[in-house]
Amino acid sequence: MFMKVFMGIAMVMATFCWGPGRASAETELLVSAASSLTDSFKEIGKAYETKNPGVIVRFNFAATGPLLQQIEQGAPVDLFAAADQQSMDKAEKGSFILPGSRTDFTGNALVLISPVNMSVVKGLADLQSAQVLKVSMGNPESVPVGRYTKAALEKQGMWEAVAPKCVMGSSAKQALEYVMRGEVEAGFVFATDAVAVKDKVQVVAEIATAKPIVYPVAVVAASAKQEQAQAFIRYLKGAEGQAVLTKYGFKKI
Repeated sequence: MFMKVFMGIAMVMATFCWGPGRASAETELLVSAASSLTDSFKEIGKAYETKNPGVIVRFNFAATGPLLQQIEQGAPVDLFAAADQQSMDKAEKGSFILPGSRTDFTGNALVLISPVNMSVVKGLADLQSAQVLKVSMGNPESVPVGRYTKAALEKQGMWEAVAPKCVMGSSAKQALEYVMRGEVEAGFVFATDAVAVKDKVQVVAEIATAKPIVYPVAVVAASAKQEQAQAFIRYLKGAEGQAVLTKYGFKKI
């Protein structure tokens, strides 16, 4: 685990600090964000750069758990956008985020999906059928969508029956890819992930979660660009940033 985290930090530093075409330290904003935010944040980043000449926004997308580990180990990050409150709680408890900078900026939903050419799963109860051999989900130990999924299934009294069939992904995107490739009969992902590949997967049902899916963002305490990071958060929560998030299927909070 230590080696994986160390390699992750090295990759972040290589991308952000030593990569070709590197911007000056005064103009480069480094954002570690949950993988489910990839498409929306890329668009938001470009729009923000257009409105703020001289500022370059770079992203590091991965599962929230590994991103937090990188920050804990000293990765040079200015902003942390998580897919769940638990991860940000941990960051706040460890004093890795700037006090008072934490804020919620968008929401999501949990959905059950299946490959577009399969009809074995038509509802949540079908996951207990002998015809369903594999179900993908994010690993609850490190992936927020996995934690939401496990809690939802426990609430429905189905976790013990479905758990042996689960194929754990290292991120929300990986859980989605298993379904896209037809390697599983069904999978649990964020609604925004399913929207992005609606030609390859079908949404079977939206699943009620034990807690609302709300994304928090905060300035990293070790950042040397805290004012720029706060400005990006304001843009993210403003009309333009929210419009982009809505476009990609995220929910207003």
